[in-house]
Amino acid sequence: MNIEINPGSNDALYTQVHDQIILGIAKSLLRDGDHLPSVRSLADEIGINMHTVNKAYALLRDEGFLKLDPRQGAVVKVSRDKKVRPKIQTELRILTAQAMLKGISRAEMHDLLDGICDEWS
Repeated sequence: MNIEINPGSNDALYTQVHDQIILGIAKSLLRDGDHLPSVRSLADEIGINMHTVNKAYALLRDEGFLKLDPRQGAVVKVSRDKKVRPKIQTELRILTAQAMLKGISRAEMHDLLDGICDEWS
C-alpha cells in the first residue's frame, strides 16, 4: 500500500498518514498481522519527519488499529472494541450537522453512506 502526502492539504501530515492507513485496512489492502514500515523507513519514503509518522502510529495504536512492538515494529491489529461507539457517534453527529448546514439532504446522506460502505464490501 502506498501512502501519499498532499502538502497542500489543510489536513495535518500525521492525519493524512493515519487516515490512509485506516482506509487501507478497511479496503483490505492491509490485514491483521501485516507489518507496516518502520517509522524511519516510512518517513524517508514519503518525505516527512519521522516524529510525524510516529504520531500517526501512536494514534492508530491508541484507537486499536495497530500494535507497536519494539521487536516487531508496527503490526496491524484491529481491536473489535465496541467502546468506541460514543466517540464515533459524536463524530458522525458533527459530520451530519455539517452536511445538513451545507444543504445535503437525509436521503443524499444515506446514499453517500451506502456508497462508502459498498466500497468496503
